[in-house]
Amino acid sequence: MAKSALLKSSIAKKVAMALSGLFLMLFLAQHFFINMTSVFSSDTFNSISHFMGNNPLVQFVIQPILIVGVVFHFIMGFVLDFKNRSARPIAYAKNNGAANSSWASRNMIISGSVILAFLALHFYDFWVPEMVYKYVDVSPLDETRYFHELVAKFESPVRTGLYILSFVLLAVHLNHGFSSSFQSVGFNNKYSKGLKNFGLGFAYVVPFGFIFIALFHHFNH
Repeated sequence: MAKSALLKSSIAKKVAMALSGLFLMLFLAQHFFINMTSVFSSDTFNSISHFMGNNPLVQFVIQPILIVGVVFHFIMGFVLDFKNRSARPIAYAKNNGAANSSWASRNMIISGSVILAFLALHFYDFWVPEMVYKYVDVSPLDETRYFHELVAKFESPVRTGLYILSFVLLAVHLNHGFSSSFQSVGFNNKYSKGLKNFGLGFAYVVPFGFIFIALFHHFNH
């Protein structure tokens, strides 16, 4: 009975992990769309950024939910990784892991940790200055500042390189995470192959799209 309850608890954690990951992918897609507009039109990027940054629904409902989702996803990832490692027999560790699973599946905690560090940098670069600008400074809001602030972040080759590294690891993380998410929630039918292909495309198009944006602004401004 105890073993059955433990198994159910582990499955529930994996399902929660999968659902939070899928939720964060929706945010990532939306974030990518907004940032991509900066390549084509600074005015469009400024308009969308100003709307997102000053809309009460976004700021006081969606944003807190997003932050909770990020924290929950990474905490659950560390918990599951610790449990998985603790449950493995010592003999298993001596086996050739590459023969049983991909690098991505064996090192999700590593790619996840780097992505978490990147998110901390991203919050430091954009979210914290935005909060200070809106709620601490007393100067009037400048609706055209967003594009110039974005470009300024990619002037440094070191910072741009860190962003690129983070998004490469994000691609690896997403590639494995997307397929395992549907396995965790028991999604297995005639649409599975199509969704797997969609996930593969998403895992590389979106992160490498972000890399393109970073390089575009680094070399053009």
